[in-house]
Amino acid sequence: MNFANLFRIAFRALGNNKMRGFLTMLGIIIGVASVITMLAIGQGSKRSIRAQIEEMGSNMIMIHPGADRRGGVRLEASEMETLKMDDLESIINETRYVAACSPSVSSSGQVIYGANNYPTSVYGVNEDYMEIRKYTLSQGEMFTEDDILNSAKVCVVGQTIVDNLFTNGENPVGQVIRFGKIPLQIIGVLTPKGYNTMGMDQDDLVLAPYTTIQKRFLAITHFQTIFCSAITEEYTEQAEEEIASLLRRNHKLGAMEEDDFNIRSQQELSTMMNSTSEMMTVLLACVAGISLLVGGIGIMNIMYVSVTERTKEIGLRMSIGAKGRDILAQFLIEAILISVTGGLIGVLLGIGASWIVNAVAHWPVFVEWYSVILSFAVCTVTGIFFGWYPAQKASNLDPIEAIRYE
Repeated sequence: MNFANLFRIAFRALGNNKMRGFLTMLGIIIGVASVITMLAIGQGSKRSIRAQIEEMGSNMIMIHPGADRRGGVRLEASEMETLKMDDLESIINETRYVAACSPSVSSSGQVIYGANNYPTSVYGVNEDYMEIRKYTLSQGEMFTEDDILNSAKVCVVGQTIVDNLFTNGENPVGQVIRFGKIPLQIIGVLTPKGYNTMGMDQDDLVLAPYTTIQKRFLAITHFQTIFCSAITEEYTEQAEEEIASLLRRNHKLGAMEEDDFNIRSQQELSTMMNSTSEMMTVLLACVAGISLLVGGIGIMNIMYVSVTERTKEIGLRMSIGAKGRDILAQFLIEAILISVTGGLIGVLLGIGASWIVNAVAHWPVFVEWYSVILSFAVCTVTGIFFGWYPAQKASNLDPIEAIRYE
């Protein structure tokens, strides 16, 4: 069996029917390009979600009061006062897997500077909140432990607040704004972070010492939320278990009693969004994969036509000594050439389409090399699979009957 001759014959046969060969390849080209583009969009979305969750703090843990039933009436979590200073101190001093911890209390209203005002929320936190939520300062400084002890009327603001209050380009650091009737001096401005995955503006906030918000705004002693961060994302579950154990002890809950708190982590959000993204990616890839199946059927169809058209040629070749395996190899090589050439063009088209989607629609895309290799491998297997039967049929023709075929 001379493979060089077989390849020459295959190339000559395809060259004699260029348009038919290209139209046969088109199904493979579209299928491979679609699979690569869809997987690139899915992977880009997944990476974008991951990056935004990391910006929010991928190892962040949120502790909220849990709902409770009193006198037969179930109270809302917001009405519960179960998170106290003792809980905060226990988490800070007695946990091994918690790196930072900040209480949080908040109030909503109008923030005012001169003739400008803007509706927002002021959050009472401590210095660790910056590390937990991955915030940094572009100007000024963060309030200190002394400011917290003295319930100082100072704050740090996000860029959205600056844009809406200081419309004449004033330097916000050192200026005094009012939240309701309470004055707060701006001592720092947060570095802009933009919108998160849920569409929330991460720069629309005012941060102040939590004691200031507790005493001067809300007149409360409990916390609405406690934010923590695990030492690394891998230790999030261990940190959650430690926190739950401490809170149950502090709240004197019996073995059969339900938690009066809720613990949530960014890991849960990340897992949920990643699973949704992966499901959509698989769905898109399956839809695109149908094009590969259609392309394979096209190869089978055109190879059947080719076998029928060249029946006499097959008979002549077999009559002068060509064996069945030579005929099988010849038509199989033609099918593989069609699928591989279509696959190469499809890969280039898929990568180009991904770039166009990113440039025009501004969707996040990321071409994984495994998707290119997988698509190319699938189209090669498709050529072999769908080309085998017509090639097998050609190799089993009777030479005399083939020569006499009209």
